[in-house]
Amino acid sequence: MTTETNPPVHNKPLSGIRVIEFGQLIAGPFAGSLLAYFGAEVIKIEPPGKGDPIRGWRAVENGTSFWWHSIGRNKKSVSLDLRTEAGAKIARRLAGTADVVIENFRPGVMESWGLGPESLKVDNPDLVYARISGYGQTGPYANKPGFASVCEGMSGLRYVNGHPGQAPVRPNLSIGDSIAGLHAAFGIVMALLGRERKLCQGQVVDVALYESIFNLMEAVVPEYSGAGIVREPSGTTVTGIVPTNTYLCRDGKYIVIGGNGDSIFKRLMCAIDREDMANDPALADNAGRVAQEPYIDSVLADWCQSIDSLAAVAQLEAARVPAGPIYNVADMFADEHYQARSMFERVEIDGKPLDIPAMAPKLEQTPGETLWSGPRVGEHTQSVLTETLGLSESELNDLRGQHIID
Repeated sequence: MTTETNPPVHNKPLSGIRVIEFGQLIAGPFAGSLLAYFGAEVIKIEPPGKGDPIRGWRAVENGTSFWWHSIGRNKKSVSLDLRTEAGAKIARRLAGTADVVIENFRPGVMESWGLGPESLKVDNPDLVYARISGYGQTGPYANKPGFASVCEGMSGLRYVNGHPGQAPVRPNLSIGDSIAGLHAAFGIVMALLGRERKLCQGQVVDVALYESIFNLMEAVVPEYSGAGIVREPSGTTVTGIVPTNTYLCRDGKYIVIGGNGDSIFKRLMCAIDREDMANDPALADNAGRVAQEPYIDSVLADWCQSIDSLAAVAQLEAARVPAGPIYNVADMFADEHYQARSMFERVEIDGKPLDIPAMAPKLEQTPGETLWSGPRVGEHTQSVLTETLGLSESELNDLRGQHIID
């Protein structure tokens, strides 16, 4: 069980890399969490008082959200009012000691505080400056408000997600923010590698939420360009791949069956005693199965209705057919594979244990780990400003008196 907030340095891939995180809510902080998990020293700048708004989002205990303990892991919290000249000056000095800056404000906000990349690279030309926004730093939409929900719509994801003839559906997650955070972390590591290989000095990593999601849209663009096809929503199926669907079993639980490979389809049909379909030349390849998708789905739906979900999965797995349940979080905790893969890590909050998700990917020789949960607002203000910038106690007291730090 991890309780320390200043543990000894571990040998991690990003050990020795200092990151100043100016982001709030999800995209920037998620990128920072990934870097911190793999060894970077992440100093999170938060407004004095309540700090990052995510501290109060969703389920809360003792004034702090459970989510914060996950997304704030391994970070040092420094409270700093960036709207003041003195606060911005301290932030600039911190950035001068850093390898990376992450921010996810609306374009122009950091510049208004004198903390834009052009300003900071004067003192620190090797700085990697990651900017996350809805629409990127350039273009006619750059200054539009860029919430993930809106950007998911513009990216094309929402259009294809849902059932034909119904309103587009969103996952019950801020998936656009998380995808953008992943792209930012990837871009940062590429920029650091380019700097190490002396291909460049520091550079700006410009991450747009809508572009990050657009990056995952598979064949949507070339199919439209080459064949004029507009991918439409397809409910629980995937357009042009058959069979792959979700089916309701006799016990009221859903399972997913992916039988779209040619040999897999034959094994699937044999497993449900439909050798006639397994050996039907018209269904031997995907094109033939696409033509008869409603028929194939009806056969699989009828079979699933005749059997309980666990028995169905076991029977299909025995035939080497990809199949599995639809999990909620309680199912994840109960699953032996999740446990064997160490997908939960335990921290202690006010003497009580709390499980948070481990982070992927798993590195064989230099794995990441959770060293401590999200800290209190400004928990590391004094240690960071004295040890990193050399501020005296009297200077800190003066800043506290002006409410620039907590």
